[in-house]
Formats: sequence, structure tokens, C-alpha cells
Amino acid sequence: MKILLIDGTIIGSKTGAILEQVKVYIQELNGALELEVLKLADYKHQFVDGRPLGEYNADMQKLVHKIEEADGYILATPIFQGSIPGVLKNAFDMLHPRAMRYKPVSIVANGGTYQHHLVIENQLKPILDYFRCLVTPNYVYTHTSHFGEGNVIVDEDVHDRLRELARVFVHYAEMGKILSKETIDLP
Repeated sequence: MKILLIDGTIIGSKTGAILEQVKVYIQELNGALELEVLKLADYKHQFVDGRPLGEYNADMQKLVHKIEEADGYILATPIFQGSIPGVLKNAFDMLHPRAMRYKPVSIVANGGTYQHHLVIENQLKPILDYFRCLVTPNYVYTHTSHFGEGNVIVDEDVHDRLRELARVFVHYAEMGKILSKETIDLP
């Protein structure tokens, strides 16, 4: 199974540091999963305006194909101004509604206030529900205080929660393998 670890921002490094730690914990649990970090910062983005995919630049098309071809996702995002980054929402807007259907997703996020964890519940989960993803029930939200020098996670509780997120994700990935992606609803 191919799992994308999506770094949902084009600036900063805390989000990437969390993803790298989750990657380690998933590898410890299931070394057979093919893990790839996808950084939105590595792509030349265009504003999504409803055009067919073929009318966007090669980077946007490559981004969509990578997401469509993956079997599951660890989605990492910072919270800016009480919201997910525009570049992440723009990437979601490129996807067909069935692109992530019944594929497992775990969420990790970071922000400057403890209240920003609500963005996951109020903004990110509804988007993933629209795509009918298998969203794991345990997301991990981190705060600036959880990081030390070099953006190393220094809070043991955060490490415990990331290990648990990885454990649950691996089980959801197994479930996702046997769950048909075919739909019975209208196209």
C-alpha cells in the first residue's frame, strides 16, 4: 500500500517534523507500507477555478495524480489565522469527489494557540467527510511549546499520541485494503 504523508503548507518546518516522526512510528509497526512524504512546497501552484485538470500546469496535474494513486494519507497542516492554509484547500479543490473515497486518513496539525485544534473538527474533518475518507478518530494537535530546538518534539505525551495515531492508522490501512472503492450511488 502506498501512503502519502502530506505536508499541507508551503512555509515553516514544524509540520514536516511531525510528519517525519509519524513516519518513523508507522514504519516500526508495518514496514511493508510504502511511505512517501509529499510537500506542497515542492509544487508550483495555480488557483483552482473549475477548469478541467488538463488545463492546469504539470505540477498541479502531478499533485492530483499522486493523491489519486495513493491508498491512504497522513495529512499534516499548520493552522493559520484560525484556518487551514489556502494552498491545502486549493489542493483539495483540484480533486474529484471520489479521489480519496474509503481511503484511510489520519490528521496531525500544529498551531500557536491551544484553541486552534478546533479547526480540525470544524474545517478539515468536514472536507474529508465530503470525500468519504476513513478518518481515524484520533488526531494529534501540537502547540509551539511541544517543540524544542530544531523543531524536535520534546513532549512525551505528544510522542505517545503520535504512536497511538500510527497504530490506529495501520489498522485503518488494513481495513481500507478490503473495502471496495466502488460506489452504489449515482455518478
